[in-house]
Amino acid sequence: MLLDVKGMQAGYGQTHVLHGLDFVVEEGGVTALLGANGAGKTTTLRAICGMVKTEGDVTFLGERITGRATEDIARRGLAHVPDGRGTFMELSVEENFRLGAYVRRDPDVRADFERMFEWFPRLKQRWRQQAGTLSGGEQQMLAIARALLLRPRLLLLDEPSFGLAPLIVQEIFGIMRRIREESGVGILLVEQNANLALELADRAYLLETGRIVVSGPAAEIREDEAVRRSYLGY
Repeated sequence: MLLDVKGMQAGYGQTHVLHGLDFVVEEGGVTALLGANGAGKTTTLRAICGMVKTEGDVTFLGERITGRATEDIARRGLAHVPDGRGTFMELSVEENFRLGAYVRRDPDVRADFERMFEWFPRLKQRWRQQAGTLSGGEQQMLAIARALLLRPRLLLLDEPSFGLAPLIVQEIFGIMRRIREESGVGILLVEQNANLALELADRAYLLETGRIVVSGPAAEIREDEAVRRSYLGY
């Protein structure tokens, strides 16, 4: 088991957002967290990373990480691509790459750069370009690539399709599928586009007001007409 969450509670100040979540992410698998705006999806990712006050047990690679500092969790092999992409806009693509690999102390960084170029060929073309001048889709690709340069075991993705044109979204999800197949990185995906997320994921959890109301294999949830109409809106 890559990630095992039990009884997760989290919130902001006196406001409680999550109310006892239980879910898992398998090694090398893709797990989707679905739900309407305000359901608690982003807070779940932040809680895993130690960015908000959290109670319960979060176990990563067999070790409890609840209460640990965010940077300590990242160094253990967990990378987070937040909503809004989080690229360093004033830096070049190259500089963003180097920051992604900054905490590593191995000689294979350049080889990993080349692997990112295979997955994200647009970024090779923009190598010297300032990140703030990239298109929205290219900025999202850069954010994902920079996170992967940490060589994580688990990648947390928050709304990778947000604000992007449909063709770019399809391209990014195709790249994510390739990353899963070729790298073995586990992915925990928060996504408003439920149909796309369920196509990519192995397992899915549906959140409503901070609680899991539906869980199971993604293919089964995708075919469940009652769930689609009641919760997913398609």
